[in-house]
Amino acid sequence: MTAFSLEPARLAWCAELRTLAEHRLRPLAEKGEPGRVNRALVAELGTLGLLSRLFTSGALDLCLMRESLARGCTEAETALALQGLGAHPVHAHGTPAQRDRWLPRVSDGSAVAAFALSEPGAGSDAAALSLTAHPDGPAGWRLTGEKCWISNAPDADFCTVFARTTPGAGARGVTAFLVPADRPGLTGSRLDMLSPHPVGTLRFDAVPVTADDVLGGPDGGFRVAMDTLNLFRPSVGAFAVGMAQAALDATLVHTARREAFGGPLKDLQSVAHQVAEMALRTEAARLMVYAAATAYDAGTGDVPRRAAMAKLLATETAQYVVDRAVQLHGARALQRGHLLEHLYREVRAPRIYEGASEVQRGIIAKELYKTLEDR
Repeated sequence: MTAFSLEPARLAWCAELRTLAEHRLRPLAEKGEPGRVNRALVAELGTLGLLSRLFTSGALDLCLMRESLARGCTEAETALALQGLGAHPVHAHGTPAQRDRWLPRVSDGSAVAAFALSEPGAGSDAAALSLTAHPDGPAGWRLTGEKCWISNAPDADFCTVFARTTPGAGARGVTAFLVPADRPGLTGSRLDMLSPHPVGTLRFDAVPVTADDVLGGPDGGFRVAMDTLNLFRPSVGAFAVGMAQAALDATLVHTARREAFGGPLKDLQSVAHQVAEMALRTEAARLMVYAAATAYDAGTGDVPRRAAMAKLLATETAQYVVDRAVQLHGARALQRGHLLEHLYREVRAPRIYEGASEVQRGIIAKELYKTLEDR
């Protein structure tokens, strides 16, 4: 099997996921409140066994889940992805006690996770964190500072938090901590964002943490963050591909049925060529996402470059495809409740989070020049 020719069992699984998204998950999503964690939706993802697959599947299957769910229910896709993003550091770098306490609850949907990396002054620069872990006794710290644009904040039950433990050490001075939401001094607030999923701030006022809360060892947090992002960046691309495909599917139906200028829109060459371009870009992005995920599963050395390329191409492609779909649908696509109005709001954020498009270009260039040094 190659990533470019999925076997029948995987294709059938993807079709099943699309059906579940449309019939089991979308009704729950529609009952949710924008900007707040939809715990009923998260619990249903657990009941369906999808959350537990976050910790047993490879990168390719993660991409297939995200793409398939996104085509039928973007809220379900995002709820699943945020559980994985927040809990993957625990799964991959946590102690047995940390994993035993939290992963079963993440898997059944009874605990909500968050990945707290971004800060008001750092954004996508994970090495420039200012949230500080001040030493507090022989095996403890106090966290002081702020995190911003954190998905699932402030409703999450626990957060993977990245803080500076060694001043002036850049990426080598960051530590990852598992911080339960009930720690004294931890507060937060919601942000009113364009996208409908919950995003907020977290404030740390001398929040106590100990060696038992460390993920990946002291000053090993940057590796924890990059390991997580290298896995999830291609799957952000898969989310984007799913949205692009949903927009393309809607456009095919609309242009085949909509009568204008004496016939269906599809008979106009200018329309047909736009639809062809939408399909071409979507398929190219899909193949790059699958290739990056396969490289991650195979443990190849070019994962950072491939992951960055996949996220960059797929998110930029989805923006283009959704925009073209809106244009071809006309004013009806801008009405509240229309699929494309929803996708138009959803598609913008992935070009920024988990490393903006400009950051991905920087990673790609850095990795390319590194190959010259290795010759």
